[in-house]
Amino acid sequence: MKNDSTRRQFLKASVVAACAGSLPAPLAAEPAPPPTGKLIIGVVWGMLPEKLSIADRFKLAADAGFQAVEAYTTEDAKAAEEIKKAAEDAKVRITSVMNQAHWKFPLSSGDPAAVKKGMDGMRTSLHNAQLWGADAVLLVPAVVDAQTSYQDAYTRSQTHIRELLPLAQELKVRIALEEVWNKFLLSPLEFRSYIDEFKSPWVKAYFDVGNVLLFGYPQDWIRTLGKRIVKIHLKDFKRERNSYQWVNLGEGDVDWAEVRRALGEIGYAGTVSAELEAGDLAYLSDVRKRIDRLVSGIQ
Repeated sequence: MKNDSTRRQFLKASVVAACAGSLPAPLAAEPAPPPTGKLIIGVVWGMLPEKLSIADRFKLAADAGFQAVEAYTTEDAKAAEEIKKAAEDAKVRITSVMNQAHWKFPLSSGDPAAVKKGMDGMRTSLHNAQLWGADAVLLVPAVVDAQTSYQDAYTRSQTHIRELLPLAQELKVRIALEEVWNKFLLSPLEFRSYIDEFKSPWVKAYFDVGNVLLFGYPQDWIRTLGKRIVKIHLKDFKRERNSYQWVNLGEGDVDWAEVRRALGEIGYAGTVSAELEAGDLAYLSDVRKRIDRLVSGIQ
């Protein structure tokens, strides 16, 4: 992510994990059928080399076979218009906006100035989404740390997200909450309850397949969240005794057959976007083929 060093750290090739042990090998199973709904195959903006122009980044996405791009929050109005035109010219849909403020200025912060900046970032993201024709903004709802208790993170974040709902409804853009390594929403049951407590169609789930592998199974999360899922990130990593390594799709511990089966069971028909390292046309084309094989069930 361009302005999100914390999340970028999650995507480095190898890091040391806090806990030891290894995930059990997936059990053998019958080949899972493809999801019943038609998937839109996307790529996160950070996977398109930064050295390229905006237009060339969208063209690269199209040439690699991607139908959609998840863009980043863009405060500059001229740049936002340039992104809109580049997407239209490349015939690539901007499917969602990844908010850029939630790590540095989380809505769970006890600092009013930080919360204001976080809220401003979300408002900009929602307006970006409307301009670009996207239907969702990704938001990490809260961060639990030494200064913010779990209860405070829960209460504060819900309070501030509710303040954003009138704008989300006005712009017809959903706030899609993502589970990440923020020591918050650590089970699919809690994540489901957290979303349901808003009682709003404008708050949904942005599910990341790879992020839950340290403490759960993505297929379980998918089945538990069900129709609340409106967007999906695709990542994979391989866990060893005292470390783990982010790897390409299909080379880690995600049980893709079960993920595909779970998506079929809930009738998911939205966007699945790769969130990996950046690369050239050959690399991106290979990622696209892996998504077809692992997620879409196309051999």
